[in-house]
Order: sequence, then structure tokens, then C-alpha cells
Amino acid sequence: MSLLGSKRISISTSSLNNRSSRSGGSSMSQSGLYSSGQIRMSNGYSSYSSMGGSMGGGMRLPSIPISAVTYNNSLLAPLNLEIDPNIQVIRSQEKEQIKGLNNRFASFIDKVRFLEQQNKMLETKWNLMQGQTTTKSNINAMFEEYIANLRRQLDAINNDKSKLDSELRNMQGAVEDFKGKYEDEINRRTGLENDFVVLKKDVDGAFMVKADLEDKVGSLSDEINFLRSIYEEELREMQSQIKDTSVVVQMDNTRHLDMDSIVAEVKAQYEDIAAKSREEAESWYKVKYSEMSSQAGKYSDELRNTKGDIAELKRMIQRLESEISSIKGQRATLEAQIAEAEERGELAVKDAKARIADLEAALQKAKQDMARQVREYQELMNVKLALDIEIATYRKLLEGEEDRISNHSVVSVHSAPSYSQSSSKGMHAGGYSTSGGYSSSSSGIAQLRPPGTWPLRTW
Repeated sequence: MSLLGSKRISISTSSLNNRSSRSGGSSMSQSGLYSSGQIRMSNGYSSYSSMGGSMGGGMRLPSIPISAVTYNNSLLAPLNLEIDPNIQVIRSQEKEQIKGLNNRFASFIDKVRFLEQQNKMLETKWNLMQGQTTTKSNINAMFEEYIANLRRQLDAINNDKSKLDSELRNMQGAVEDFKGKYEDEINRRTGLENDFVVLKKDVDGAFMVKADLEDKVGSLSDEINFLRSIYEEELREMQSQIKDTSVVVQMDNTRHLDMDSIVAEVKAQYEDIAAKSREEAESWYKVKYSEMSSQAGKYSDELRNTKGDIAELKRMIQRLESEISSIKGQRATLEAQIAEAEERGELAVKDAKARIADLEAALQKAKQDMARQVREYQELMNVKLALDIEIATYRKLLEGEEDRISNHSVVSVHSAPSYSQSSSKGMHAGGYSTSGGYSSSSSGIAQLRPPGTWPLRTW
């Protein structure tokens, strides 16, 4: 940015009037005015060019030759300059305004640099957040794949669970069938045990009856033998009595009592009766004994068969109990595995949900931070835009001031009869001598440092 650079200055001798200070006087030496009929404004132009280079950020202007200044010889007489009394106040006010504008300009430049640094920092954060977003997207894909894998495992576990449930139901059905068979066998065993008890009672009764009958047979045999001995003894006594006694009986000859035949007949009858009774008793005892033996054999066979059935039922019961215990163990193991699988699945699902929630929260937080930083970046960009507009406005104001100063550089000069050293000092104080006036004026605008040495300092 150039304030006064690249301006060609053509000054006539009339420009020595109002550009001087209130103390007045011309600081120009006559030798400076009359050398070769021309006036060189080298120092003033160099001040302008140096200031333009400083304001332009170190840009050096090309050396443009200053056109010659024409003058009127009639004006070489001593001058009496009429000084405007308000010009010094106006100049001081202009200097103060330019100083304030320069300070504000320097602060704005510092602020712009700070905002540029903030902009770079936000861009770096933005790039970092974009990289983090990409990383999180990869993490989200990885976790989604992990969750899908867990879901597949959960589906496989559910399928295994359904298969195990069906097998468990089949096992439970088989257990119920075996349980029904076991109960039927228990009932059958109970019935057989009851039958066995009844048969045992019958066998005991038969043995008791057999013992009683044997006792009766023995008693009857003893009684028969006893009666036989009695009969024989009576018979012998009767025979002895009859043998020793002689009886004269008058009888009818038509009847003849034969005692021997009667006794023999009675004896034969009793013997027949005893034989029949013995035969009947023996046949009855034999029949009963055969019946009891056959029943005992049958009961023994039934008892043996029952004992075999009971042993077989016991073995079957033991086998069923072992199978039931093994099935119960398998069921408990399957239930434990199912519970463990469900617990693992629930824990995995909870863990995955928690991780998803954390990732979503982190993603939401990152989005909020990114939105906040974008808003801050937008606000900073708005501030920067406003500052750019304000800087452009001040640049236009400075350029307008530069144009105004350059346009008002020609002033009217009135001749005066006297020329004094004090007026020369006033000219030097006002800063409008041909040798150094423009250098002093230009330094009143701004002495800018080269780029990179901000902030600016004035005067």
C-alpha cells in the first residue's frame, strides 16, 4: 500500500506561501533558488518514496525524475508572506487524526494477524477432526462388524438352544415314558409281591394243613393200631374164656351159633373197615399231598419266575435310574450351557450397546465440537471480513488523504519587501523548505517499519 508514492511533484515559486509555518519566513537560500534556474526536490521526493515503500510493505518505487520547476524572476525579490493563522491548528489536528488512524491501522493489522493465526489453528483442528472422524468411521465399521459377528454367534447359540430344547423335550418325553414304564413295573412288582405274599401264605397254610394231616394220619394210624391191639387182646381173652369154659346150651338144632365165624366175620368187617379207612385216608392224603406238591411246585415255579421278574425289574430299574441320572446330568449341563450362553450373549450385547452408546456420544460430542468450531470459525471469518472492509475503508481514507495532500500542495505566494533569518527558521520549523520540507511532512504521516516488525510506532 502506498500513501504518497509514485507522485510527481511540480512546485512553482508560488508554493512557498501557505505551506510555511506561522513563524513564517522562507528557509530557502537564494543560492538554492537560483542554481541553474531550477529547484531539485530530491530530499522531499526521497521522503515520499521511502514512506511509500514503508507503507507498501517494503516495495521500492522506481526512481521517477522530477520535472523542472519554472519560476518568475520578478518574484525573486524579498517576500512578505501572509500566513493563515489556522493552518497550524489544522495541521496539528490532521497529524493527530493520522496518528490515531495509524494506531488503529496497526491494531487492526495485529488483530488480522491474530485472526489469521486463529484461522490456521482452526483449519488444523478441522483437518484433525476430519481425520478423527475418518478414524471413528473405521472404528464404527469395525464395531458394526464385531456386533454382526456377535449377532451371528447369538443366532447360532439360539439355534443350538432350539436344538437342545427339542432334544431336551425328546429326552423329557423318553424320561416320562420310562417313568411310566417304571411306575407300571413298580405297580406290577407290587402286585407280584402281593401275589407272592398271598402264595406264601397259601403255601404256609398248605404246609400247615399237610403237617396237620400228617399228624392226623399218624394219630389215626396209632388209633388204628391201638384198636387193632385192643381187638386182638379182646379176641384173645374171649378165645381164652371160651376155651376154658364149657357151656351146655340147649338150642334148637335148627340154629347153630358159630362164634368163630362171627368173630372172624366181625374181625373181617373191622379189618375191611380199617383197611378202607386207611386206604381212603392214604388216598386222600396222597391226593392232597400230590395236589399240595403240584401247587407247591407251581407256586415255586411262579415264585421263581416272580423272583426272576423282580430281579429283571430291579436291573431294569437300576438301568433306568442310571439313564435318568445321566439324562438329568446332561439336562443340567445343557441348562448350564444354555444359561451361560445366554449370559454371555446378554453381556456381549450389553457391552456392544454400551460401546455403541459411547461411540455415538463421542461422535455426537465431536459433531458438536466441530459445529461449535465451525461457528467460531464463521464468526472469526465475519470479524475478519468486517476488519478487511474496515482496513479497505481506512486504506481508501489514507489514499484519499494522500490525494488531498498531493492536490493541495500548490499554494499562493504573495511578495513582501523583507526577508529575514527568522522567517527562514520558521520555514524550517514548518517543514516546507525545498531541501527537507517534504521529508518532515512525510514523516508526519507515518514512519512504518518493514514487514514482520509489527506493531507500528508513530513519531
